[in-house]
Amino acid sequence: MGRKRYNRYTTEFKEEAVKLAQEGDKNVNETAEGLGVSAMTLRNWIDKTEGKQAPKIEKKAESTAEENQRLRRENKRLRMEREILKKATAFFAKEND
Repeated sequence: MGRKRYNRYTTEFKEEAVKLAQEGDKNVNETAEGLGVSAMTLRNWIDKTEGKQAPKIEKKAESTAEENQRLRRENKRLRMEREILKKATAFFAKEND
């Protein structure tokens, strides 16, 4: 028998997987299955990230506030982009007449 090959995952992949597991609406097992990693591996990444310091409930509440702030900034940026596109469309429509 040959040796078992272990997958190597990038730090970015691990961080995104942990974020998805913590903030997503699926449990750890479903998230791990969707990502193609074992549930134990994902739990280990979560444990390393959390450092077993704060309960998940507090982190979730904190991350919700951060997410709201991020979404407000994104919403503002998208509204500005939409206005710019409206003006550009009007400009090019006039130019074609």
